[in-house]
Amino acid sequence: MSNEIKFNEETLALVHKMIKRYPEGKHKSALLPILHIAQAEFGGWLSPETMDYVASILNIKPIEVYEVASFYSMYNLKPVGKCLLEVCRTSSCWTRGAEDVVRHLEKKLGIKEGETTADGMFTIKTVECLGSCGSAPMLQCGASYHENLTMEKVDNLLEEYRAIGKQRSYTDMDYKNTL
Repeated sequence: MSNEIKFNEETLALVHKMIKRYPEGKHKSALLPILHIAQAEFGGWLSPETMDYVASILNIKPIEVYEVASFYSMYNLKPVGKCLLEVCRTSSCWTRGAEDVVRHLEKKLGIKEGETTADGMFTIKTVECLGSCGSAPMLQCGASYHENLTMEKVDNLLEEYRAIGKQRSYTDMDYKNTL
């Protein structure tokens, strides 16, 4: 099978180094960072095949990986655009206009929350608290936070991201330097 899910040698060595941080029988503790790596390596999302592969590396049941991946909004269970626009939807952001930001993005991009533009550039996703309550409403794209949003700021962000063709959020992170 030519599309086999398998880490390259360098990444697999990193994954095994992460696993060795934990005592025997506690390797499941490495699941979160390994899922980040898998998401980055395999197209920005976690397919069932990718999650099965991670389960096999950790010697755990696939359902244990599915449960974790589906719980956290930082993992994508379907393909996303190059620019994943994650809008905080918790109390501070919502009361300060996050719903308006989402509706504005939907109108400007011609998609609904959870969808990706036809050109594969943008996906709108609402997420739980991103820890910027004092500067709400806010959204995250890759490693960048955008706070105190107005519709004008949102429009400028969309133009900026279109112009530079920003890469996916997972490629902004260098996992090899996190050890």
